[in-house]
Amino acid sequence: MTQEPGQHADGTDPSNTGGVDEPPHGGGAADSTESGAPDAAQQAVAGGRVGKLMSADEFSFADAVGGWRGFVESVAPGFVFVLAFLTVGGMRVPVIAAVATMVVLVVIRLIQRSSIQQALAGVVGVAIGAIWAWRTGEPEDYFVPGLWINAVYGIATLGTMVVRWPLVGIVWGLFQGDWKGWRDQPGQMRVMQRATAVLVVMYAFRLAVQLPLYLSDQVAALGTARLAMGVPLFALTLWVVWLMVRSAAPRPTPPDQPQPTQ
Repeated sequence: MTQEPGQHADGTDPSNTGGVDEPPHGGGAADSTESGAPDAAQQAVAGGRVGKLMSADEFSFADAVGGWRGFVESVAPGFVFVLAFLTVGGMRVPVIAAVATMVVLVVIRLIQRSSIQQALAGVVGVAIGAIWAWRTGEPEDYFVPGLWINAVYGIATLGTMVVRWPLVGIVWGLFQGDWKGWRDQPGQMRVMQRATAVLVVMYAFRLAVQLPLYLSDQVAALGTARLAMGVPLFALTLWVVWLMVRSAAPRPTPPDQPQPTQ
């Protein structure tokens, strides 16, 4: 899942933000320790925002966007860029305004001595977009890196489906402590393929909407689409994936009922 300029995808998101939770303990640990890499990856997935979402009984949109502060830090640079373009126009003022906004967000975190991991992820996206636009002199080129990122992430995610190692299944398996056991279950395999396809559709949908706007130089419309199809669309996509994955999760075996005494 992908990082657009000023947004977290990863995500892209998303994806390496939020607090660190204690990794869950349970069955399947033997399979996850077949090598050091799967075990380390399992701890990374379970310890971050993805692990929190996957383990929750109810989906939290707040957690999906990194909390209110994460949401603000994700959309603020892009929002300021569009606002500056609509009020001033040109390329320099919107780009400078977006970069300045991101710098302010990082400085605030430094002053408060809070984690700057999430803010720094946004800095990278904003910086790449700003450099690209500054070199070409065209304001719409601020959004070019995000288009490329969506294309690359979409193709890579589709590739995991083609080789029958769907991305969603890998992430879910790492969290469950058995990073590949789900591939032996045809039902779970089908669900993981479909859930991964949802991510591919998200990337394709972004490109289908944003690429024509970029090619037609509709900067304000493109910026607005990027805001709407960034964190909000990513959170909605995660919710759909969460619903699908939960349907594939093994049902807990109910405890044996005590037999009535004669």
